[in-house]
Amino acid sequence: MQGKLYATDLFPIGQIDHRINSSLAEHMGRSIYGGIYDPDSPLADDAGLRKDVMAAVKELNVPLVRYPGGNFVSSYHWEDGIGPRDQRQQKVDLAWKSVESNQFGLDDFMDWTTKVDAEAMIAVNLGTRGIEDACNLLEYCNLDTDTYWANKRRENGHSEPYHVKFWCLGNEMDAPWQIGHKTAHEYGQLVNETAKAMRSLDPSIKIVVCGSSNEHTPTFGKWETTVLDECYDNVDYLSMHQYYELPSQGTMHHVAKAIRMDQFINSVVALCDAAKATKKSAKTLNISFDEWNVWYHSNEHDAHLKPWQQAPHQLEDVYNFEDALLVGSSLITLLKHADRVKIACFAQLVNVIAPILTTKEGVLKQTIFTPLRDVSQYAHGTALRTSAQSPTYQVPEFGDVPYLDAVTVKNDAHHYTIFAVNRHQTEALNLIVKLNDDRYQETSHLSYSCSDPEFKNSADQAVREENIQDAGQIILKPFSWNVITFTV
Repeated sequence: MQGKLYATDLFPIGQIDHRINSSLAEHMGRSIYGGIYDPDSPLADDAGLRKDVMAAVKELNVPLVRYPGGNFVSSYHWEDGIGPRDQRQQKVDLAWKSVESNQFGLDDFMDWTTKVDAEAMIAVNLGTRGIEDACNLLEYCNLDTDTYWANKRRENGHSEPYHVKFWCLGNEMDAPWQIGHKTAHEYGQLVNETAKAMRSLDPSIKIVVCGSSNEHTPTFGKWETTVLDECYDNVDYLSMHQYYELPSQGTMHHVAKAIRMDQFINSVVALCDAAKATKKSAKTLNISFDEWNVWYHSNEHDAHLKPWQQAPHQLEDVYNFEDALLVGSSLITLLKHADRVKIACFAQLVNVIAPILTTKEGVLKQTIFTPLRDVSQYAHGTALRTSAQSPTYQVPEFGDVPYLDAVTVKNDAHHYTIFAVNRHQTEALNLIVKLNDDRYQETSHLSYSCSDPEFKNSADQAVREENIQDAGQIILKPFSWNVITFTV
């Protein structure tokens, strides 16, 4: 089987924002307790933070972490998680029907982000709370004033402001499952007034407004149009969420689902640009794809969970190799939209539908860890429009699906990287590369492949590096994720 790839510096898509390699840490299951924070573990530091988890997060090079949710935020009082731990009270969490101990909160999270070299994206409760509480939280985080909440932060041991730049106003507020669900008009008005009030305290912040919780909701499109009509001038990003479900139509349909992400992004970009035109605005609204992942493995187990537990084993999906290829293709899709997708948060980071699972003995890096790590490491610079041609196969939802999925990145003046997936389960793909008239000096190839779509293993022995002698012709193994680098 043969494929062709052509790219040139003459057709850039846009500069890649490293924040597309971000993630979500939500108070649910063992994401925080038993994951990030585990004071009883011998693997924890003096602050109770798992050192092995921090090492794995740093290996992923996660630049930004969205916190504290997710659905959790819509009934959360952030004040419950600050101050001396022995004075923090347990509360019920309505979103996930669990008990929140509040032993880990805002200051603890900010200390953790410093240790993993990440910045914070803070989500604000606009479900059961509103403008005043959002401003109090912003004051606590960012102001250096002699005022109540700024002084409270100092009392809690943090003399300097955190200078949190990114703020999510609510979470999935279109969804009937959300605590404090609102109509588009109600939410749009609340966001507009909240954003104005927050910007009066700190004009430097960037604000994310909730788009539809997924592309299948009955109000998708109408929600974005109505919300942006109310708040377009006072927000910076529109959020998108998407989860891939059980592969009921088979492996070849599953590994093609990134096409759905591509279509979804195109639709949301069109809605943003329509709002821009309607408002006669000079501002272009970008995308924060702040929740995306594969999510289905834990559904049967979670259906039997008893409510009101503390940190239950919830949404602990164990990922297989076909999931890894779908994650890889999704990352390629995000890079193909580098001009508009500036933030993307893989949901989640630890234990809960995550690339990192913890045990008492250490961490397990799942199959999906590899493409996430590779893109974070190699996808810096400018994404180039890439013509990738190969034989195709038929999927009812998408029609003709190419076996080859690929994108090219110009890292700097002399270095390029190609990310590629060969979806074919049994045939290698002989890839002929035409990049700026074949001016190659050096080439290396990282390949991650497996013949069994159900293979569950995080071990890196499945990844190997090899030198390619013929830079213009590369062999992509069957069913593989590939990172090909060039020096010109």
